[in-house]
Amino acid sequence: MHTGKVKKLIRDKGFGFIKDVDGRQVFFHKSTIIDNRFDSLIEDQLVEFEVEKSDKGPRAFNVKVLD
Repeated sequence: MHTGKVKKLIRDKGFGFIKDVDGRQVFFHKSTIIDNRFDSLIEDQLVEFEVEKSDKGPRAFNVKVLD
């Protein structure tokens, strides 16, 4: 598992980007958030996630908001 902060949200399209502790930017889609909490996400919120490779770069899945 990786940790990072939500850096950008594109709410109308249903995705965003996480900056992990190593400074890498990782794409995520709202469907990959555990407990479907996309609407309550805010920028700089701490999250935990797994990373998979995609044809467009690293992609986060199993994204969990850390309260």
